[in-house]
Amino acid sequence: MNYPPGPPVLETPRLRLRPFASADATAVQRLAGAAEVADTTARLPHPYGDGVAEQWIATHAAQWEAGHALVLALTLRDNGELVGCAGLTFDRANERAELGYWIGVPYWRHGFATEGAGVLVDYGFRVLGLQRIQAHHFARNPASGRVMLKLGMKREGFSPRAMKKNDRFEDVIFYGVLRRDWPSTSSVSPSRAPFPG
Repeated sequence: MNYPPGPPVLETPRLRLRPFASADATAVQRLAGAAEVADTTARLPHPYGDGVAEQWIATHAAQWEAGHALVLALTLRDNGELVGCAGLTFDRANERAELGYWIGVPYWRHGFATEGAGVLVDYGFRVLGLQRIQAHHFARNPASGRVMLKLGMKREGFSPRAMKKNDRFEDVIFYGVLRRDWPSTSSVSPSRAPFPG
């Protein structure tokens, strides 16, 4: 496959998904570091220490070039303001990816998670050629499950006490969607080369 010059920039009616830049670090620390956001995500720490965002952003280019992950900033198209993050972690041997996302608290209940994750899933199927995209959420966070259902994912399983976060075991609900079940209309126009490697 062709080796791309970098990760894509994707657009929706309200959002631009682009690679994170070092200048985003302050906003990432503020938004991702909120207790409400960290509480319902598997890996976000709280408190979110100084320098953590910079270190995280610095890993993205190598993760993409190695074919391990695609992580994009969700920003408002009209002013460039950061609202959250969406990403795919690849299992290349099985042509699948795990979808993850978070949205800053001031931007909750505006549909940004569905809009941003939707165009990323579309890119994964149509441009990267993935066969399956899956996701999961803590059972006590049903809002994330509603996003997955809106994306066309199907609930596939429930695992009690499957993950541990902040010394508490979490029940986890799993979702997935196959490329063959993805809608035939596409909002993505691939302007970059396909999956690296």
